[in-house]
Amino acid sequence: MTAPEVSFSDLQLHGKAVADKLRRTPGQSLRVRRRDAEDLVLTTAERAEQEHAVSSATTRMFVALMRRDGAARELVTDVLPDAFPWVEFLPRDDVQAFVVELVAVLRAAESIENPAPVVAVIEAWRHTALVFADPELAAVLAGPTDGDFGVVAGPPAR
Repeated sequence: MTAPEVSFSDLQLHGKAVADKLRRTPGQSLRVRRRDAEDLVLTTAERAEQEHAVSSATTRMFVALMRRDGAARELVTDVLPDAFPWVEFLPRDDVQAFVVELVAVLRAAESIENPAPVVAVIEAWRHTALVFADPELAAVLAGPTDGDFGVVAGPPAR
């Protein structure tokens, strides 16, 4: 995201000037830089609603097309490397599995208005591609195991 930046202290101390800058910005968004935490994005409510409407409509149309047309599914599988170049390292069956999972999660995530599950699916498949890109690691993970390694401890309690 390339948006003009303001500091968090500018937002606190000069809120009206920052709001004026926001209104004059073509993308109607500002990156609020913070030293002590993750940066924020400041936008207008109308702009956020517009972006959500566009994203939601695009997702619904894409999912509907993928669910109804086998040729569309094949085409998406063929052009996926344009959007995600790392899929070149995945076996063809895994590319198709990625497409199927991505479409299902896009549909479900759109229904709850939360893009985080989509990002998680993309990152999981990208990590899988990283394994296939390293022949030594792929061989180790695909090779036979020497038996049961025992019980895996659960995550530590918080």
